[in-house]
Amino acid sequence: MTTIYGIKTCDTCRKAVKALGAELHDIRADPLTPAQLAQFYEAFGDALLNTRSTTWRGLSEHERACAPLDLLAAHPTVMKRPVIDANGTLYLGWGKDVQAALSGA
Repeated sequence: MTTIYGIKTCDTCRKAVKALGAELHDIRADPLTPAQLAQFYEAFGDALLNTRSTTWRGLSEHERACAPLDLLAAHPTVMKRPVIDANGTLYLGWGKDVQAALSGA
């Protein structure tokens, strides 16, 4: 089973859902658990933080200095999207490399 973690208003998330026929877990409506955040951060490290997002640009220097997991818990939309869980294998984003890896999934 494939689950896509993102937000329903994100065009990239919608493209991934359509291409994969997967379920979307809207992280804004249903926040990730601390265990899920830790799992994603362990897999992707700081790449999980979208430092080019509108949310990131709106944060104060103090907020940006917070621990990444605390920041992601407080501001879910600062997470780079989508995070795709394809049968236990995690992928970040919807670039050509991820699309190629999941083309048979």
